[in-house]
Amino acid sequence: MTWFDAGKRVTKMRILSDYRSLDAREKGAAVAIGNFDGIHLGHQSIIELARHHSSARQIPLAVMTFEPHPREFFSPSSPPFRLMNRAARAHRLEQLGVEILYELSFDKSLSRMSSERFVEEILCQGLGLKVAIAGNNFHFGKGRTGSITTLSEQGERQGFEVFVAPMLEINGQAYSSTAVRKSLSEGRPRDAATLLGHWHRIEGKVVHGDKRGRAMLGYPTANLHLKGLHPPRMGIYTVKIDILSGSHQGQYQGVASLGVKPSFGQNPLNLETFIFDFDGDIYGETLSVALIEFQRPEIQFSDIHLLKKQMDIDSQKAKDILAQLD
Repeated sequence: MTWFDAGKRVTKMRILSDYRSLDAREKGAAVAIGNFDGIHLGHQSIIELARHHSSARQIPLAVMTFEPHPREFFSPSSPPFRLMNRAARAHRLEQLGVEILYELSFDKSLSRMSSERFVEEILCQGLGLKVAIAGNNFHFGKGRTGSITTLSEQGERQGFEVFVAPMLEINGQAYSSTAVRKSLSEGRPRDAATLLGHWHRIEGKVVHGDKRGRAMLGYPTANLHLKGLHPPRMGIYTVKIDILSGSHQGQYQGVASLGVKPSFGQNPLNLETFIFDFDGDIYGETLSVALIEFQRPEIQFSDIHLLKKQMDIDSQKAKDILAQLD
């Protein structure tokens, strides 16, 4: 299992959204194709196979995915299901050494494109790919009529190679984003990490909150919204934090509350992170918070002093858990 360092410096990845205007150096890659939500170990196996073929042929390593996720396009009112936003996905792919991310706009035109036209117009004329790699459950084109078999057949006619990444399983079950969501919904971040090959992270820009943590409780917190993301079980978590931008870039430890702050009325879902031994201003900076262990469910307190006492207990428990990891 590979545990990724969110703060690791890697070669800058190019992110391209318009397949119609690529120059020569942005074409001719070995391309892993899929949605890659969460980038679990199954996804990583597809990327590793693409890496093998890119290295053998000395061509770029690329990933092709879609934004928004097709499920969001077809069912915009469905509950949030994504494990990562587009910035977090790009960040993780860059860490994996992907050189080019083709992040195609999934719109009405693309949704109506036949599988034959998808291959001809996007893969061949647009990307000019040399090798396509996907899982055996990959489908594409209007009505999902294209399969990995039809992609292979079209590849033979169009002059590019197609390879199928083998399905990875754990305890008889395939690695899947659905299984990761289930683990997180049940408050089992370590089980989610086993499927992902890395800690599940919530990434975003630090926003201003109500300042109660600093003013009333002595626990200043960095606040992240979870808009559009699948919500893990609400409660208190042991966390590791990477500050990815600004003058305080680095790795830290802490404790976080994921929930709606029931002790203070009705509030939107939010992740509030208290960073141990830290007092810097990081409003507007990008934070990556790794969920390490679920400590307890969210509780409503009628007394601010009881809440403060519980926060002291939560912080110490988080420190004990993190000490055991080291």
